[in-house]
Amino acid sequence: MYFITFSEMLGTHGEKIARQTASALNYTYFGEEELHKAAKEMGFFSDVKELDERSPNFLEKFFSERPRIHLDRLQSVIYEVAQKGNTVFFGRGSQLMLSSFGCALHVLVTGSFEKRIQRVMEEHGVGREVAEKMIEKSDHDRGGFIRFAFNEDWLNPKLYDLVLNTDKLSLQSGVDLVLSSAKSDEIKACGIDSVAQLGKLSLHRKVESGLLEAGLASSHVFVSVEDPDTVRLFGFTYSPEEKNEVDSVVKRVRNVKKIINDLQVFRGNLSGA
Repeated sequence: MYFITFSEMLGTHGEKIARQTASALNYTYFGEEELHKAAKEMGFFSDVKELDERSPNFLEKFFSERPRIHLDRLQSVIYEVAQKGNTVFFGRGSQLMLSSFGCALHVLVTGSFEKRIQRVMEEHGVGREVAEKMIEKSDHDRGGFIRFAFNEDWLNPKLYDLVLNTDKLSLQSGVDLVLSSAKSDEIKACGIDSVAQLGKLSLHRKVESGLLEAGLASSHVFVSVEDPDTVRLFGFTYSPEEKNEVDSVVKRVRNVKKIINDLQVFRGNLSGA
């Protein structure tokens, strides 16, 4: 199985290139609509919609766990979909979530500010001033989301295997370049181990978000996903009740079939006094 991730600067035809690439390869296309559908099926629609490729505001980031919960659940959706293989992902940080998989090709579609303005004006039927504001907001939101989620600069060329400047490229030329890269011998197919790893990553994010939402995530409770349906809990809690509550929360997480609860009940003093 293979993946292709696309990131685009607004006004560069990146989404059109992504869609046509998926069609040419007979891959599943996974953009905003498809993401929302998958999130609904997993019960995470409100979390995914809340992020929507933008960074949380200052107060949310520093005084609430909600952004971390939303991000964990977004990642769990991406990883679960990826298990099906042969998918083109558009946006949502997929280039970073799948960066460790050798079967993934990561594409950034760029263009000059002036050319982008012209295209946005044509495609959206707006004037120059509005087109400029749309581009600035899009760049700001996407950059902010990637910084919040991964502490990375989304325009760092090192994150991508292929960077396309579409100022002089036709839509078909862009698609052809991606297809040629995707079919190169250097892009290796993912094996069964990769599928299992994706399942473990998805489950880990679900468990983490469940513990965060329940107020039970802490510096002394740790989670390890032993296989795609088995979770190990280790570390310590301060009471048997807290240990049981952690176990109960994890049991309610979708796809968890077995829990190895190695949490210890700590009865000492951590104050150092």
